[in-house]
Amino acid sequence: MGKIIVVGGGAAGMMAAITAARNGHKVTLLEKNEKLGKKLFITGKGRCNFTNAGDYDDLMRSVVTNSKFLYSAFSKFSNYDTMSFFDELGLVFKVERGNRVFPTSDHSSDVIHVLTRELQKLEVNILLHCKVINVVAQDNQFQYIEYQDSSGKKGKLYGDKVVLATGGKSYQSTGSSGDGYRFAKDLGHTITPLIPALVPFTIAEEWEKQLQGLSLKNITAYFFDDKELIYSGFGELLFTHFGVSGPIILSASSYISAAAHKSNLKMIIDLKPVLSFEKLDERVLRDFDEEKNKSFKNALDRLLPKKLIPVIVELSGINPEKKVHAINREERLRLVKLIKNLAMTITGTRGFEEAIITQGGVTVKEINPATMESKVVKGVYFAGELIDVDALTGGYNLQIAWSTAYAAASNL
Repeated sequence: MGKIIVVGGGAAGMMAAITAARNGHKVTLLEKNEKLGKKLFITGKGRCNFTNAGDYDDLMRSVVTNSKFLYSAFSKFSNYDTMSFFDELGLVFKVERGNRVFPTSDHSSDVIHVLTRELQKLEVNILLHCKVINVVAQDNQFQYIEYQDSSGKKGKLYGDKVVLATGGKSYQSTGSSGDGYRFAKDLGHTITPLIPALVPFTIAEEWEKQLQGLSLKNITAYFFDDKELIYSGFGELLFTHFGVSGPIILSASSYISAAAHKSNLKMIIDLKPVLSFEKLDERVLRDFDEEKNKSFKNALDRLLPKKLIPVIVELSGINPEKKVHAINREERLRLVKLIKNLAMTITGTRGFEEAIITQGGVTVKEINPATMESKVVKGVYFAGELIDVDALTGGYNLQIAWSTAYAAASNL
């Protein structure tokens, strides 16, 4: 039996504490917040998409950064193991579109409840309102952590090994302030650049503000750095007061956030991806033939969402009052091209407070992928978002948390 310290009471921290306690260790879990799982509580808009029921290839394809590092962790504790784990804890869950797995109740609190109940059953010592200030090592060996309790009193907690599961910098209101990066750096680890990911984009075009609240479904978006296509996606996009969000945008951000902070990128939206240019032109011709006595601004209702029409009319350069029968071929083709190629300039991303995850972290080169132990300091282990690994939405990032935490706690 070893004396194990787990820093962080989120998804990775709770899994690490449970696994370590099940293996016979005496475990102390420290959490700076007033309760466990504060970020987990808001995950999936409060519904908690805690894993994905896809196959192994789906899992690996969905990891954006350093997927090879996760081979061992995913093999030891897969998404199917996660579902079995929660099933054994008594959580009833369901599989929805995209193989996303949620508690049947749609309440993230149920996920936190079963984890907390198991921690208590295993007699894990849970210290809430307890902020870790420093992680101390001597001669490249972990010794103790320094902490401060809710009253401001400072103390030291000695242990044989420590699991750092402090989370990233995203959703800082939940306590994810990036402390773990400082601990790791002070221990001699390299931290790769930290970037908001799974995050909305800011847009340069002023007309975008007119579209606030508009959701476009079944569109394709292409993202270019100069003339190089970086990413493309099909699905839903949402216009906001600052730019764009929605599933396509969040997924794209994982691939292009770093570039978005360096230079302006272009996003091209195909509003009618199922129609070729020629087919769309035929469709417009039919609509115009049926609406030939209407003014141009009133003739697009069948083709586009109402809120989008004034913007398209303006960008087309066609006189809004011009009768449809008077629109010439050149103007019509210009309209078709615009609908297939609505261009926007990406100026950056929103900050960590709106980012679902953090991209970057403790470099995987300095972590043993089989055990999650530091290669720099013995007795120090990492789990979850603190590590430089991240994935797309769909339950994959939480799966990374479960798998890395299990790998760490299984090798203490």
